[in-house]
Amino acid sequence: MFTEFLPISRREMIEKGIDRPDFVVVGGDAYVDHPSFGTAVIARLVEALGFKVCILAQPDFSSCESFKEFGKPKYGFLIGSGNVDSMVTHYTVAKRRRDTDDYSPGGKFGYRPDRALTVYSRLAKQAYPDLPVVIGGIEGSLRRFAHYDYWNDEVMPSILIDTGADILSFGMSERQTYEIVTRLAKGEDISTMTDIPGTCYLTTRDKLPDGYVECAGYQKVKSDKISYSKATRIQMENQDHISAKPVVQRQTDDLYLVQNKPARPLYRAELDKLFTLPFTRLPHPSYDALGGVPSIREVEFSIIHNRGCYGGCNFCAITMHQGRFVTSRSHDSVVKEAEMITQSPHFKGYIHDIGGPTADFRLPSCKKRVTEGMCPDRKCLAPTPCPNLIVDHSDYLELLKKVRNIKGVKKVFVRSGLRFDYMMQEKDDEFITELIRHHVSGQLKVAPEHFAKNTLKYMGKPPIGVYDKFQKKFYQVTKKIGKEQYLVPYLMSSHPGSTVKDAVELAEYLAKNKIRPEQVQDFYPTPGTVSTSMYYTGLDPYTLKPVYVAKDREEKALQRALLQYYNPKNRQRVMQALKMTHREDLIPLLLPSAPKTKGEMTAKHTANRKKKPVGDWREIQKRNKRIGNKK
Repeated sequence: MFTEFLPISRREMIEKGIDRPDFVVVGGDAYVDHPSFGTAVIARLVEALGFKVCILAQPDFSSCESFKEFGKPKYGFLIGSGNVDSMVTHYTVAKRRRDTDDYSPGGKFGYRPDRALTVYSRLAKQAYPDLPVVIGGIEGSLRRFAHYDYWNDEVMPSILIDTGADILSFGMSERQTYEIVTRLAKGEDISTMTDIPGTCYLTTRDKLPDGYVECAGYQKVKSDKISYSKATRIQMENQDHISAKPVVQRQTDDLYLVQNKPARPLYRAELDKLFTLPFTRLPHPSYDALGGVPSIREVEFSIIHNRGCYGGCNFCAITMHQGRFVTSRSHDSVVKEAEMITQSPHFKGYIHDIGGPTADFRLPSCKKRVTEGMCPDRKCLAPTPCPNLIVDHSDYLELLKKVRNIKGVKKVFVRSGLRFDYMMQEKDDEFITELIRHHVSGQLKVAPEHFAKNTLKYMGKPPIGVYDKFQKKFYQVTKKIGKEQYLVPYLMSSHPGSTVKDAVELAEYLAKNKIRPEQVQDFYPTPGTVSTSMYYTGLDPYTLKPVYVAKDREEKALQRALLQYYNPKNRQRVMQALKMTHREDLIPLLLPSAPKTKGEMTAKHTANRKKKPVGDWREIQKRNKRIGNKK
């Protein structure tokens, strides 16, 4: 197996016999040479095309000098900010600074700047003003249009304006990267590359493409929330590689953003080939002395078998990045990767995941989808499944069987994004039975997200009755097989549409079903989602009707506390929420030991003190400690 890393320093570049790189790939993460890391994928792809490539991982952002590390590249910079948006990496939903960064050496914070893509692009232009700068990755994809920025609490223009980059490649970017780098190598000026699907560029009014649809410009969406909502709908309806039209949005008096139609997803053979690139599957050894790179632990023994998701959850960024068209790798490709994993000296026999955005999607949603594109007026699964939806787990099930039969593999788990509503459309129990028997590690994580009807509607999730049926089926099959396994639901508080009353309804459901979630999340308004548009505007972009949005810090705290109603530290807030919504009838259910009045609390405390025996060892310890302190 190929075991050489790409150079990340001038010394390594010279050792590999490279006098001058053709391209420098810049990334906001530490360099992990693994197909789960975007920097590594793009760098290996460009290398495979015959170019000399160096990686500038987490450069010093105090000046542009680090961008001169390898000298002046022959053709340009390809820049991303990392696997996770840099602002999400740095801040909690409460806008507090995080203490750690799993994508950095030793998990330490501070190796990248806020808004890393903008900072890196400007520094590259400072270092070599005449060189092309191509930006991409999740941070670029989600900010390609004028967008609401949660951290500044304002609408910002396209990231192309702020970065000064020449072109933006959105989505997974392999096709766009191929086009851009080969055309640059042939001597074409990047300013003429306006015809590449999956890219955005800035131009003047007189040079707009044919057949475009225009959404409200930056100044308009900044000042008018109805215009922002309408723009969101236009953008969302033009993210299909078959049916989309170019989308135009005015950014300044003179400049217009053009989003070309999305790039066609990789065919299965192309996706397979991508995973044969010579990844070492490890962090660069220079990080060993710094404690390694923690994020490798999540993916070291996991396999990505698909891309795209037609689930259409409103809070999810996949629509604007990977897209809704599902493609998947062949069985042979996945099996070969699994066999490669078994050769690792650290492998203990467990494949942690065979998944992707949605683990049990292997095919496009329907036959029509392949030739005509995604339906503009409905979703495939919610609120009810489309009659044309192809429901078939047989291929995925066969894939799981092949991997678990590989020599050296003890167990294959599935952990990433199983759609319970999709599973419930199956005609029999074969898949869920096999899943529970072979691929659940004691707990199965699924994502109903909420249980209140109104909130689920705005999330784009199915009614809670679907989860009820799945939950019943899961425990029936688990009992029949003779295992003790549990469902762990992912839940979200304060999503647009969710009121305190909805949150109380959720808490009631959890308590009645004896569900005590340990990990919950508050809605995080990241750019590029329908839910973030609703959060900012207070409007449903598809109907323009008002949507309730919880923005007050105390109300958000109430909703979050109700998700963990059982935690003693949340008792006061839970009680407050029950009184606000006139649901005191739920006190015995949610707070069974909570006294109803201050007088009862005092009486109970006094009674408990009287019940303790004089010689109780705890009291003796406390008394001796008090005496000792006085002495």
